[in-house]
Amino acid sequence: MRTVGIIPARGGSKGLPRKNIRLLSGRPLLAWTADAAKASTLARVILTTDDAEIAEVGRAAGLEVPFMRPAELALDTTPTLPVLQHAVGCLEAAGDRYDAIVLLEPTSPLRTSAMIDTCIELLATTGADSVVTVLPVPPEHNPHWVYFRDERGLLRLAMGEANPIGRRQDLPPAFHRDGQIFAMKRDVLMEQGSLYGARLVGHIVDPALSLNIDTAEDWERAEARIKGMVAPC
Repeated sequence: MRTVGIIPARGGSKGLPRKNIRLLSGRPLLAWTADAAKASTLARVILTTDDAEIAEVGRAAGLEVPFMRPAELALDTTPTLPVLQHAVGCLEAAGDRYDAIVLLEPTSPLRTSAMIDTCIELLATTGADSVVTVLPVPPEHNPHWVYFRDERGLLRLAMGEANPIGRRQDLPPAFHRDGQIFAMKRDVLMEQGSLYGARLVGHIVDPALSLNIDTAEDWERAEARIKGMVAPC
């Protein structure tokens, strides 16, 4: 299965301005994802950006920047789906078609090449439409123990049961996306207009390697973790 990695990095981040090229432990944030992607089995790794400076930093980190993203696909409100569809469309217009696409957000600097390769393998061998990295949900947040408040102010179990499951040991395992890797079949993205499709498989990752940088506090946690570990590639 021929697979392309796509790293989206726009120039207008608001929470941490210019965070994609800000230095994390002495290196641009973008470079951490570039290293993991280049060390994986991905056939090609593409950076999609609207920003000339980010493009140059990406090239210096070993990423290809074969096109620039249009400004209308780099807004605060722009969803991921059309950004990936634009990138794949540009590649295919140039005659380069792939069986699968792996989305790698640069805000997850602790992901490893092994994690990427496992997701690609699962996509190739399980019959899945897509594979995402996940973490276990703590028992107290399991959907069988979660309540919603209805229009009368009464609490209702999220799963619809009359009574909650009594023992923690009887709760079925539950997971949430950690956002580090989204791998999907090409036709799911381009023909179905989805990042997921009908058959979704999860790859459970090490919580120590799961971090998404959105805030200054997240950045500080990333710095602390990197100081205590070898580089994740």
